[in-house]
Amino acid sequence: MATLQTAERVSRDASDNFVYQRSVLAYHEAAKRIEGDVLEIGTGSGYGIELIAPHARRFITIDKFMAEQGDALPDNVEFCQTEVPPLPFESESFDWVISFQVIEHIEQDLEFVREIHRVLRPGGHALITTPNGPMSLTRNPWHIREYRPHELQNLFSVHFDYLSLQGISGNEAVMDYYERNRESVERITRWDILDLQHHLPRWILRIPYDILNRLNRRKLLAAAPEATAAIRMEDYFLTDNLEESFDLFLLARK
Repeated sequence: MATLQTAERVSRDASDNFVYQRSVLAYHEAAKRIEGDVLEIGTGSGYGIELIAPHARRFITIDKFMAEQGDALPDNVEFCQTEVPPLPFESESFDWVISFQVIEHIEQDLEFVREIHRVLRPGGHALITTPNGPMSLTRNPWHIREYRPHELQNLFSVHFDYLSLQGISGNEAVMDYYERNRESVERITRWDILDLQHHLPRWILRIPYDILNRLNRRKLLAAAPEATAAIRMEDYFLTDNLEESFDLFLLARK
């Protein structure tokens, strides 16, 4: 899969380890639950395929960017390039839909949820992760919006009757990195005396955000390489304490 070095998606760059390991946890938690025919919305760089494919009868993963032609996929996996919504599948085609760190990029989020509900079979499940808005340190111009817990619940409750919402949080090592990152971001944003990050159009902010975000993360890596690299998936966990969760972890049943 093609890897894009922007803040639009998670990379395997060492400076992104804090975020990458958190994303891997979502796939491991999904692998414990999924079965049958599975759809993933948002392939990204494809690191979740090897975790999900062994547990699915059929696994279709879609992304708006084309996969590299040289990548070999397992026999039960199909990649499809498309933008969503809508979803290019018949109604009631899947037992599970998973979509990690995607819905915050979708302008028509209610239609996105409606399409997920449409392609699920009765009794099917959707598993969604998205950043927990109050824990974000600055505006991410790649995101249309970031949700508070009740906002995400309200959005999905329009089409789904059963919802279970948890959060993804971290241990002391994770929170130590988060605090160092927060302090570093505050030193950068204090120069934004006009609060341009919240007033300029998102497309204007993307390049400077990407540059500053990458420089900041690499600075943190250089200052404490062992602390940054030592973070592992096992340092993250699901919790009912949504206030201190980095991501929201929503399970919805049709």
